[in-house]
Amino acid sequence: MQPDAAPRPTLADVAARAGVSPSTASLAFSGSGPVSDATKERVLAAASELGYAGPDPRARSLRRGRSGIVGVVLEERVRAAFLDPVKIQMLDGISEGIAPLGAGLLLLTDTGEPGEHAVSIESAPVDAVVLIGCSPRLADSIEALRRRGIPAVAIEGETGEDIPEISIDNLQATRRGAEYLRQLGHTDVAIVTLPFDAARTRGPITEELLRSSTAATASQRLAGAREIFPEATGRVAGASSIEEGLEAARALLADPARRPTAVIAQSDLLAAGVIQAAEELGLQVPADLSVLGFDGIRVDGLQHDLTTLAQPSVAKGRAAGEAVVQMLSGEPPASRCFTSTLHVGDTTAAPRASAD
Repeated sequence: MQPDAAPRPTLADVAARAGVSPSTASLAFSGSGPVSDATKERVLAAASELGYAGPDPRARSLRRGRSGIVGVVLEERVRAAFLDPVKIQMLDGISEGIAPLGAGLLLLTDTGEPGEHAVSIESAPVDAVVLIGCSPRLADSIEALRRRGIPAVAIEGETGEDIPEISIDNLQATRRGAEYLRQLGHTDVAIVTLPFDAARTRGPITEELLRSSTAATASQRLAGAREIFPEATGRVAGASSIEEGLEAARALLADPARRPTAVIAQSDLLAAGVIQAAEELGLQVPADLSVLGFDGIRVDGLQHDLTTLAQPSVAKGRAAGEAVVQMLSGEPPASRCFTSTLHVGDTTAAPRASAD
């Protein structure tokens, strides 16, 4: 039989070794209170001799009634999220916003895939949660947090009155971009959208899919485009990525007789994929095909200055973090809506028929 492991040393053991009271030893570790440098050094030396690493952070959390952790729920796997500069900018902003709490961030994924031992939104030890990124599963995440009584803030999405939302003017922004294309002379415009449902269904935009949509961001951006081009159709992508934009655009551009003169992509990554598909077919951007994106990010490998609707992603994340601080201090947080700006680059121009 294996001998019993030696019991873990306690703060009381350290205090006895150092010849001080447990409360003095605790103050020496916390760095607060009237403890002389000599006493502190004696306590730390005794801890080192005993192999005592410090007070159990779990016990400290129980005393405070908080974990010191803010969860951030991503709609995709972490690897995919970190390929999206928008997500990274929002995470930077969240970190800035929660700085007064001295809390850490715990990244959680809500892909809908079961994980037997995974820490999830249902079980993570968090004080509050930020739901980040245009997710078709937003309603499920919100319901789980309501059951647990954990305060939450959402970046994008329709949340209900009890959960603050940090949003962008999705409909109005896309309408501005579409109006710019119309002013250039485009009438035949297609759209590449973000996912509409939790299954991330790819394919043509259909009325059935729109009726069952659980993704407010994709729906709002589509509505904005259709206020200018009511008959516009297109393809639904499975995610905001270059690869998904490439796949959707290959289908849109496959038939030369039915090619649009412009494509509105609901993210810059999707727009980069559309440009790649056009170049594969020997089309010139913007002479043969104008492309409009959404986000205002720098896409690695893209040689064009993308015409896009630039949104303040860092500011959105910061506002979400500030809302968390307000909620945890007992203040009522307010929803905020940011405004995008149209950046005109070199991926849009008048269609050939209009230019000739």
